[in-house]
Amino acid sequence: MIELRTPAEIEQMRPAGRFVADVLAETAAAARVGVNLLELDALAHDLIRRRGAESCYIDYHPSFGASPFGKVICTSVNDAVLHGLPHDYRLQDGDLLTLDFAASVDGWVADSAVSLVVGTPRNEDLRLIDTTRRALAAGIQAAQPGGRIGDISAAIAAVAHAEGYSINTQFGGHGVGRTMHGDPHISNDGRAGRGYPLRPGLVIAIEPWFLETTDEIYTDRDGWTLRSADGSRGAHSEHTVAITDNGPLVLTAP
Repeated sequence: MIELRTPAEIEQMRPAGRFVADVLAETAAAARVGVNLLELDALAHDLIRRRGAESCYIDYHPSFGASPFGKVICTSVNDAVLHGLPHDYRLQDGDLLTLDFAASVDGWVADSAVSLVVGTPRNEDLRLIDTTRRALAAGIQAAQPGGRIGDISAAIAAVAHAEGYSINTQFGGHGVGRTMHGDPHISNDGRAGRGYPLRPGLVIAIEPWFLETTDEIYTDRDGWTLRSADGSRGAHSEHTVAITDNGPLVLTAP
């Protein structure tokens, strides 16, 4: 079921958006060479406790997950691109890291993701990250009242295809509200003018993610982490966005 939020409810969602943005900023700043992924998860967990927020991940157990996630932030490194389960790994110089975080504050959820390079970057990684960021900006710009979900999908795909990246459509954006994942699904590829209408009050996560040389993924032995089929690197950018009468409102803006 797709739910539309009132202007007052969208205002009530702002604290969740600010909190998610702040946690991502703090964990990204802490992601340095030698830092363990479990340390980043512990930092995010501490920030949740101090804020009195609730994790959307720790008990999350959808059909595609082998067990409850058990951690509070996704940490995807290099060939991992989505749902990276934090584990005992120390970041190395040049690692491409994606941090994906969702939390509930006062009963409202926000969801966001950023990718960054730890230490010395490769040009290929910077290009990949920049493409996801520009695709996210294009998707947000296309999220106009009176439009359609397909407008967002087509805008994202145009940026990716212009850079020569193929697109996996198994996972994409989604509705956000009282829970982390809801309808509608927002593919990262599609046709403009198609799909569910973009009505004021719709709150969605827009999340382009691309792999360097493939669009095929597989699930790691941990039962959660999604990796590229050919070992190439991935990047992911995401914001929670409300459709308003005045256009898109990014709730997770830094």
